[in-house]
Amino acid sequence: MRITHFSFLFLLVFFLQASIGESLKAQQPSKKVPMPRILSLQERASLQDSILALRLTRLAPELMRREGIDMWVLIGREYHEDPVLKTMLPATWLSARRRTILVFFDNGTTVERLAVARYDVGTAGKFFRSAWNPAKQPDQYTRLAEIIREKSPKRIAINRSENFAHADGITETEYQAFTRSLADSLRSRCVSGEKLCVGWLERRLPEEMAYFPQLCAITHAIIQEGFTASVVKPGRTTTEQMEWWFRERINALGLQTWFHPSVSIQRPDPIANTTAPSSAKPGSELIQDGDVLHVDIGISYLGLNSDVQQHAYMLKAGENDVPEGIKKAFRNANRTQDILLQQFKTGTTGDAMLKATLAQTAKEGIKATVYTHPIGAHGHAAGPAIGMWDMQNGVPGTGEYPMQAQTAYSIELNAETPIPEWGDKPLRIMLEEDAFFVNDTEGVRYLDARQTAMILIRGGK
Repeated sequence: MRITHFSFLFLLVFFLQASIGESLKAQQPSKKVPMPRILSLQERASLQDSILALRLTRLAPELMRREGIDMWVLIGREYHEDPVLKTMLPATWLSARRRTILVFFDNGTTVERLAVARYDVGTAGKFFRSAWNPAKQPDQYTRLAEIIREKSPKRIAINRSENFAHADGITETEYQAFTRSLADSLRSRCVSGEKLCVGWLERRLPEEMAYFPQLCAITHAIIQEGFTASVVKPGRTTTEQMEWWFRERINALGLQTWFHPSVSIQRPDPIANTTAPSSAKPGSELIQDGDVLHVDIGISYLGLNSDVQQHAYMLKAGENDVPEGIKKAFRNANRTQDILLQQFKTGTTGDAMLKATLAQTAKEGIKATVYTHPIGAHGHAAGPAIGMWDMQNGVPGTGEYPMQAQTAYSIELNAETPIPEWGDKPLRIMLEEDAFFVNDTEGVRYLDARQTAMILIRGGK
């Protein structure tokens, strides 16, 4: 039987769901998490292209009609691509080709997809059909203007935005060339495509959610591998060595990071760095027994990104568990997560969710800081910002954006708790776990099980 892109997709979805289910069962603190199977580059490309075909045919028309846009124009050049345009290229296109112009047009029945470029985008125009022959019309923008005049759209969305860098992809050079090519009557129909861009980037299809959890399971498995006695040698291993261990391990698996991993220490020593999201990255420190370790890593895979922060504890000689004060600190951080997730509701702004979360944590005596962000096609992705570490009263622009269903977030925050065993020195439990907001009825679910207790590393002799 001939295996098409779509049958391949559904076979992979079945496999990934089974693999993820096993990972979810296995994700327990201090126990080894099995590494899910990582697809080959060819398998990844086939899956990504299958998903892209679904997004273009299913999601783009829905969003254009939601926003009242009947033409959407995306323009980018090789190595300086519009962030949205780049998510619409085939997996084997690592960049745009020369100047690439993509056009969606809703004719009332279907949404046409054209490429005002020298090439089809996708084999035989699978994604966008070439609509420019340089031999007949040498000027690319003149050809684009001809298409727009022929289609006569009422509202033309272009990717310009003050609030979202993701939605501000057209450069000033291209914007000037584009608008100069249009007659005044058409130029006046151009509007910002901000909500269209954000909608495209933030929405996850069910088919994508079959494998997004696998990425988080892989991230958790790498953290579990790193936080073991075979890797961490107290008195010998530094935080910088750990950071490069995580970077090398990710690379050895055929994966990429979207930022350099960070590893930091908290300990009762009053001169030790306490490391908070607001502090500058510390220098390399030597790991010792009794340290609380913190890691922050993010991985790119299958066109999506993870962003995870977890903690480990270096057991002292004679210890079999963390001090009770640290357990309480962890409970406070988990409770902060719970309170935040209770605020998720369609139409609620990020600022409103931040305010409600901080009000409730304060009521419960938890000193919390919330800086949760959307995640998906980008690590710090498009959508409502729920605080930033230095903006706990709201985030202008992105914090005012309303929550939508079928969107993913990095639940990133910290809770600071005094530790009696440390002479009441504060410990910040800085957690970050990726989650998916299904809808108002089903709520939010973690893509892989969250951390609820320290990973234990046997360091003492």
